[in-house]
Amino acid sequence: MATVKITQTGSPIRRTKDQRATLIGLGLNKMHRTVELNDTPEVRGMIRKVQHMVSVEG
Repeated sequence: MATVKITQTGSPIRRTKDQRATLIGLGLNKMHRTVELNDTPEVRGMIRKVQHMVSVEG
């Protein structure tokens, strides 16, 4: 299965609770952390919700 590399580039300070929870759900909770997840529709939806705080490769 294809994977996608997600790096947190923005701070969750002064963001809504659901955006903070989405970052934690993706495995990100600190700046410049990178995770590699399977490229599924669920993950793509989570990325879309916090697209202003993450960068995506792959």
